[in-house]
Amino acid sequence: MPRPDTLAAVRDFAAERGWHQAHSPENLAKSISIEAAELLECFQWTPDYDADHAADELADVLTYCIHLADRLGVDIDDIVLRKLEKTRQKYPVELQGTAIPTPVERPA
Repeated sequence: MPRPDTLAAVRDFAAERGWHQAHSPENLAKSISIEAAELLECFQWTPDYDADHAADELADVLTYCIHLADRLGVDIDDIVLRKLEKTRQKYPVELQGTAIPTPVERPA
């Protein structure tokens, strides 16, 4: 998903600062959650929001996601497509129009 130059820039930024030692999967997952909360704050209490601030917070979330995927050794495109296929099976298009999507029960 990230272009090769973006991935290299994210890796280089952390390496230049020696941050890799703190980038355990646990710490990165925590950081994603913290940054996601900061993104959510952009929309708290009002439908009006600062698009630039929201984009900055989204960039923080995505940057930590890139770091975590890199640390786990997974390809972002592969895992997103694999999860979309699972979700496609769980919520087939034939169920569109239902008020609340519910998973399709699969025989055990």
